[in-house]
Amino acid sequence: MSGLEVGMPLFSRRAPSQGDAPWLPAQLRILPGGVSTVTVMTMFMLVNRRLGRIQAKSTLSSTDAAEFPGGDTIFGFVGKCRSMQIDQFLFALALIAALSRPGIAFAEDKSTSTEELAKAAQNPVADMISLPFQFNTNFGYGPYKETQEVINIQPVVPISLSPDWNLITRTIVPVLSQPQLYPDSNRTFGLGDTTISAFLSPAHSGKFIWGVGPAVLLPTATDDDLGSGKWGAGPSAVGLIMDGPWVYGALVNNIWSFAGDTSRKDVNQMTLQPFLNYNFKEGWYASSSPLVTANWMAEDDNRWTLPVGGSFGRVFRVGKQPINAQLGAYYNVIAPDDVGPQWQIRAQLQFLFPKK
Repeated sequence: MSGLEVGMPLFSRRAPSQGDAPWLPAQLRILPGGVSTVTVMTMFMLVNRRLGRIQAKSTLSSTDAAEFPGGDTIFGFVGKCRSMQIDQFLFALALIAALSRPGIAFAEDKSTSTEELAKAAQNPVADMISLPFQFNTNFGYGPYKETQEVINIQPVVPISLSPDWNLITRTIVPVLSQPQLYPDSNRTFGLGDTTISAFLSPAHSGKFIWGVGPAVLLPTATDDDLGSGKWGAGPSAVGLIMDGPWVYGALVNNIWSFAGDTSRKDVNQMTLQPFLNYNFKEGWYASSSPLVTANWMAEDDNRWTLPVGGSFGRVFRVGKQPINAQLGAYYNVIAPDDVGPQWQIRAQLQFLFPKK
């Protein structure tokens, strides 16, 4: 196992290397995988806080809930203390610590350079398994302009159909913490609707890379406030160009509902994600990939969401495991009047599994 081994103590006791900061105690320097223990401890704090919140939500009684003004068990207290923003800060701190470490484990596996991995991670139809976790904090969401938290779990699995064609499956499973939407409602936590896309793409492309296929909406939401209650489907397509350090293109789909809860509104929504990436040396890159949406069932004032912004990131290795870390912010120039949000912080940790 790369990085931290099972049974390995959390703090490294090895002698400081030339690259270590001499003013830091050994506990705050470097683990054998090349990662600062500050990074590991911060990520551990974040995961522990989230697991603790879920456990507390599932075990508190209604009597206990009354002790936390704001409703919905501990979430009222959590919202009051802004601990969701603290989680985002902890994750951002871990990303910055990981990204800024100059000696972060580039030694073990040179079969694929970090620059090549960065470009592959920016290609939605790359022939590479990956597992991204995307953390989104949306500010000014809903009628009460509160904060929404969304964690998107987005596994990408390519399937080789023949020597000339691949089928790239992309799944998005959202985990949401939804703020109050109605006067008598509370914050809601659970799964949202799942989207699965499958792109048929040439195994050997030229400068222009493309893929087409269906997108399917599954009503997996655990609460009515977290999903549409509808089954849906529609076309999806992606096209991109890799030109030296540049990777740019767009991904688009439109989904219509065809079945589901008849008491819920129909779904007819377009999602367009243009992306522009510039890659630097040693796996660093700058990126902009706003998520533009159009709800064709809404009134004109509530139809479009148009963000502008960008991010920076780096592909690095922990032991032999390539990881893509990214941190960015987006402001919604146009957003639905009744929902928002106003702006967003986006952080991502993506595990890459290139072919040997």
